[in-house]
Amino acid sequence: MNKINKFNELHLSGDVLFLGNAWDLLSALALEKAGFKAIGTTSFGIARSLGFTDGENIEFDDHLKIIKMIVDSVKIPVSADIEAGYGEDIDTIVSNVLRTADAGVAGINIEDSLKKQKGLKEVEQHSRLLSKMRKELDRTGFEGFYINARIDTYLQKENPFLETINRAKAYAESGASGIFVPGLSADEEIKEIVYHVNAPLNLLSLPGLTNCNKLKELGVKRFSFGNALSDKMITLLEKNAARLLEYNETAHLYEE
Repeated sequence: MNKINKFNELHLSGDVLFLGNAWDLLSALALEKAGFKAIGTTSFGIARSLGFTDGENIEFDDHLKIIKMIVDSVKIPVSADIEAGYGEDIDTIVSNVLRTADAGVAGINIEDSLKKQKGLKEVEQHSRLLSKMRKELDRTGFEGFYINARIDTYLQKENPFLETINRAKAYAESGASGIFVPGLSADEEIKEIVYHVNAPLNLLSLPGLTNCNKLKELGVKRFSFGNALSDKMITLLEKNAARLLEYNETAHLYEE
């Protein structure tokens, strides 16, 4: 079974697919060793590891090199977070998606946020992108490639619920394999979206939204923690670095 098929199957089991989010090769290998069944890269974490902020501020080639390094070094499926596709037009974005697929990933996250300004792409515009993406992936031998359509309504809108359902339906009809709604956390809204949208729902870990077993009861199929682990590791590094100079002492590096 190839990794694309395996990744799709992980969304169809009775359990929530708990995705481990990696930002470099070391974190990917650690997540695989811990037993995660699949890895999703975090663009936020990758950007920070290279000294940049998130938001397509690094060169796509540099981003893709890290993704490929992870794919080439782990045995489990990898899904790549490529933000909004690193392009201003459909052809450029689709080309970048095909290059990402060529790197060996089993799927991508692709978001509907604008990058040069605040706001979201028009539903019809993003649906056309997803349709062309799916068509070109199928045409070039990547049938079943997992397109996780990220919907940023809960990050940008005052009353996002109804618009989220409309966007989710449109994206699923346009070729998305699943939908990803970061910021969604209310139980009733989660259940309603699961009921109305014919595509697996992916949620992002938040304070108070942390338990896979509870999410399974609500109908969620995939759960990820984004940049939370990379942020924790960076904070740990900064605290330890500061402590070294504060005390002129290295003893704490050897503490259990």
